Amino acid sequence: MIPRRRFLQAAAATTAAATLTATPARAATREQPEGTVTGMGPASVASPLGNGEFVGGVLYAGSRGLSPNVVGAYDLAKDSVTTHFDIPTGVGIWAMCKVGTDVYVGTHARSDLYKIDTVANQVTKVAEYPDHYIWTMASSPDGKVYMGTSEPGRVWEYDPATGTSRDLGQPAPGEAYVRSIQADDTYVYAGIGTHAHLIAIDRATGEKRELLPSAVADRDWVSSMAMSDTHLAGGMNSLAELLVLEKAAPQNYKVVKATAAGEKYIVSVLIHDGYVYFAGRPSGTFYRYSLATEQLEVLGVPYFEAATCRLLAHEGRIYGIQDSAVFVYDPATGSLDYVNLVQRGFKSAPEEPMSVHSDGRRVYVGGKGGADIHDVATGKVTRLGIAGEPKTLLTVGDTTYLGVYTQAALYAHRPGETEAKLIARTGNQQDRPRDLAYDAATGLIVMPTQPEPGHMNGALSLYSPRTGTFETYRPVVERQTVYSVAARHGVAYLGTLIQEGLGLPPVTTTARLAAFDLVTRKPLWEMEPVPGARQISSLSFGRTNTLYGMASTGEVFEFDLRRRKVTRTVKAGTKGGELFVTGRVAYCTDGDTIYKIDLVAFTAKPIVEGLAGQWFGGEPKLALDPSRRALYAVRGRDLVRVAIAGR
Repeated sequence: MIPRRRFLQAAAATTAAATLTATPARAATREQPEGTVTGMGPASVASPLGNGEFVGGVLYAGSRGLSPNVVGAYDLAKDSVTTHFDIPTGVGIWAMCKVGTDVYVGTHARSDLYKIDTVANQVTKVAEYPDHYIWTMASSPDGKVYMGTSEPGRVWEYDPATGTSRDLGQPAPGEAYVRSIQADDTYVYAGIGTHAHLIAIDRATGEKRELLPSAVADRDWVSSMAMSDTHLAGGMNSLAELLVLEKAAPQNYKVVKATAAGEKYIVSVLIHDGYVYFAGRPSGTFYRYSLATEQLEVLGVPYFEAATCRLLAHEGRIYGIQDSAVFVYDPATGSLDYVNLVQRGFKSAPEEPMSVHSDGRRVYVGGKGGADIHDVATGKVTRLGIAGEPKTLLTVGDTTYLGVYTQAALYAHRPGETEAKLIARTGNQQDRPRDLAYDAATGLIVMPTQPEPGHMNGALSLYSPRTGTFETYRPVVERQTVYSVAARHGVAYLGTLIQEGLGLPPVTTTARLAAFDLVTRKPLWEMEPVPGARQISSLSFGRTNTLYGMASTGEVFEFDLRRRKVTRTVKAGTKGGELFVTGRVAYCTDGDTIYKIDLVAFTAKPIVEGLAGQWFGGEPKLALDPSRRALYAVRGRDLVRVAIAGR
């Protein structure tokens, strides 16, 4: 087993080197005119993987979040990535399969199907689909390609012989996701969420049959799946259970519980040589279950907390694709090794960032698998590796706190440390941190979170750095997610999002503004500040009794805390983003334009235009330098410093 620190160091090196140099932003002085933009280089450089497939002795691994995404050909014999194939559309590759020597690649947001001819080294787009994501893909013995999509959860068939597609419909009408798929001569098997189903679809007639045992019908997902001639195996969330059943007699089944502490997800499954291999999360543990003896083994933790997006068998060994690397397990010897594909030539490139934050000397940019840290004075960039996605950050004293997806985890990082420390996971069926705030009166860090797909009610977690306590309250605003937070004098003010867990249709129509007492731990009041707003994307304090917020409509509102009333509104952009108040002015962004708002006249004017920030999920972010003389934003996928007057 390779030591954990070595794996963390390997992960940190998956960006374009652990140390890069960009233009120092310190040269941007206070004398610069407001709106002056200084480039700081790529915001976050990464090479996260979404899937892979073997053809002969070459592993074809697909990226996600790059522009364009690529499939890199890792030649095992040469121990190097010898070729890259550009995939020009979509924001990532979650699905891959092979038919003969051809590799098929499915993208998401938008959903396109590509064929890589590995003999001719050619890429061809062969189909496109109306659904948001192609999550999963498998080929049948007769060479057809089957895809599972989301929104709605649907199954598609593509026939390479004719170049035509067939819509096999929604295996479980009303469910948003087909997250796993397999196919044999007779059936297509579809794993469904957010309410678990395992559906067999007759390939000839289209007839559908439920295979999921009634004893586990209350589970959330069948989110990963593998197949042999005799068995199906699927990972069920959120209790980290592996379902193993006989294809010919589905009533003969076993439910195998993953044993690592805190395990919730089975993220990938492989049936090979009489065993079911599977990987769990959040622990990153690698397991094996014997079909003959029904014994479960823990084989190791290749990389602590990493998600394994695919398990493959090749020449007797098992390969697990994780982040920017591959682990290799040899059943004959029990050895477990780790291969960093970036070190072997896999492309690193700017990704769509997820968060940005300044502590005054450094700018953190969160992305897949960690954060790039930009030193403002030197331009040096270092990588902070985290097995997850930092969605929001906050600095208190000498510590920067990171809210990390999944598991709605809170991490802490001090300057100079090579690793971030895990403080807690929220639990309570939460997975996406949405904001962070600090209340000096109580000494609490406040973190709102969005629930897991298909689940109701977001939560609010309170962490005390002084005592180490971490407490979660759910619900806070009934049937909504708390999206933004500002805290002062023992009260947290909360802006909401009407979407609960993804895939669950909203049951409310308008975002709310609410107050929560951090001392009594009780809600105080709530109201709807902007008619028809889907979310309140940001909150910031003004004068003693004034709170400002930005809504998804692009409106900025002024709220009188004593009268609990919206007093003024102004349009500042096409959609909601971050908002910061500095004295008698405020700054906000919709991702393309940065606006300055005169809080006396309550008027807005653009100071920077044409950013076209490529934020992950289309959620624009902005960071305020503690000096209040600069903002940090993204232009395209580059980090930029924007000079401001702060008054």
